[in-house]
Amino acid sequence: MQLSELHAGAGVLEPAKLSQLQQLTSDLSPLQLAWVSGYLAASANLAGGQPQPVAPAASSLTILYGSQTGNSRSVAQQLADAAKGQGREVALVSMSEYKPKRLKEEQQLLVVVSTHGEGEPPDDAIALHKFLFSNRAPKLDGVHFGVLALGDSSYEHFCQTGKEFDDRLAELGGSRLLERADCDVDFEDSAEAWIAQALVKLADLAPATASVAAPAQATGVSSYSRSNPFKATLLASQKITGRDSIKDTRHVELSLEESGIRYQPGDALGVWMDNDPALVAEILAAVGLSGEESVQVKEVSVPLSQALTETFELTLLHPALVKGWAELAGSAELAQIADDGDALKQFIHQHQLLDLARRYPAKPDAEPLVGLLRKLTPRLYSIASSQAEVEEEVHLTVALVEAERDGEPRLGTVSGAFARRLQEGDEVKVYVEPNQNFRLPESGDTPVIMIGPGTGIAPFRGFMQEREAQGAEGDNWLFFGNPTFTEDFLYQVEWQGYVKSGLLSRISLAFSRDQEHKIYVQDRVREAGAELYQWLERGAHLYLCGDAERMAVDVETALIEVVTEHGGKSREQAEQYLEALRASKRYQKDVY
Repeated sequence: MQLSELHAGAGVLEPAKLSQLQQLTSDLSPLQLAWVSGYLAASANLAGGQPQPVAPAASSLTILYGSQTGNSRSVAQQLADAAKGQGREVALVSMSEYKPKRLKEEQQLLVVVSTHGEGEPPDDAIALHKFLFSNRAPKLDGVHFGVLALGDSSYEHFCQTGKEFDDRLAELGGSRLLERADCDVDFEDSAEAWIAQALVKLADLAPATASVAAPAQATGVSSYSRSNPFKATLLASQKITGRDSIKDTRHVELSLEESGIRYQPGDALGVWMDNDPALVAEILAAVGLSGEESVQVKEVSVPLSQALTETFELTLLHPALVKGWAELAGSAELAQIADDGDALKQFIHQHQLLDLARRYPAKPDAEPLVGLLRKLTPRLYSIASSQAEVEEEVHLTVALVEAERDGEPRLGTVSGAFARRLQEGDEVKVYVEPNQNFRLPESGDTPVIMIGPGTGIAPFRGFMQEREAQGAEGDNWLFFGNPTFTEDFLYQVEWQGYVKSGLLSRISLAFSRDQEHKIYVQDRVREAGAELYQWLERGAHLYLCGDAERMAVDVETALIEVVTEHGGKSREQAEQYLEALRASKRYQKDVY
């Protein structure tokens, strides 16, 4: 059918009804249009006219997700809701819960998966990823699949896990339902477009047969989410490191009163924060713009100053921005940095947009400027409380991200706001990001080992509040480290109270700067190796939270050494031992 025929209604709709339809659909997103298309098609089939003969099994769709921080899970849920809204039978399954041998039985398979660290699968995707690349992987002839990959273009191996899933499913004989999409940290728009395309392709492959209804909100579940955050009230932002500490770490309390929001120990809190107006003003001055220029944000014209404050990322650089700025500034030096992977990675971590604008001057117009920027994204913080203790509050442990550039401070967007800008009573947009891969054991009798230096201690504060409220009798062991005992022992009084009450069976502390030879948590793990291994052998659950790049790697190396030495195993066997713990959810990590 030609576009002119569509506009004319192709003789099917009267002009007035066609006009009504055009008005109703003019503001819909691609995803919403795809859902409406499926709804109308399914309604036509159910209206009693000429029903289309379709095998019921053909409309069954399996959606697998692998997620480290929850983004892939939330996108997969969005996809599942949209597919159900078209009347399609949907199975939404975490990769950690999926039986790999079912792959060959699938007919329609959509995969949403993130990439963790330097190209590794997220924890809940490790087992399935390993199976796919093993000799046990089945032929997938007849399986129609699609992959949506999430990642961060600041890393060298952008969306690597998604690419590997996509390539491997094809190698095993699967047929691509649609091309893979690689989404950056501001994934909402590109993910929505891919979902809309997937729904259209599914409809072409196998029209839905089930009755159609819009997805309903589950009873008792809060409606607040990443796309619809709750405006929490800031109750406190208190510095909990000492005056002479090299760190500024804060205990933050927020009120969730009347929100209906529930969370579990181990979950994260997503925090949306506008950019500092003072930073926006400095950037505008550096690029020679007034801020009154109009730019397009989701097809709406807004002043540039408003867009920079509310919509675009200003404190985190990414490769495309550095390369684009080098062209705008005509800087050979910056272009050379942009072409050198290692130098670019270091540059991105050490600079913000204001540094680019001042060190490599350029005078872009408003639209080209925002065209280089990514959208603002929420920052995720491990929740440092249990609602069994704090009820309608949520607590965080926030380290100020701070550096000096040319004699001026550069602050993180959210941590800087909590430390310098926000006052008690101010509103903060938040939502809960569930983390099913970081949960206390079901039985309160199970021993727990917690390793969390620095702000990695946050979820374990929630763990202990929960264990105390439950009257759990299982042993609890905390490994904590920071620079000094006197300045950096976070929540010291609380931990000492738990030791005194007997709830905390053992605490191993590593204050790196309190002696000439630096001591870290991995050193304490090795020192206590014999007892730690005994705890694992009697069923303890092991948790690790904190820095992914160095600490987590060093601690895991120490754990392998402990299992090797005290378990009488080879290194390979020790690695398999930890892998078995991970597969049985007895070794869980929340690293960032």
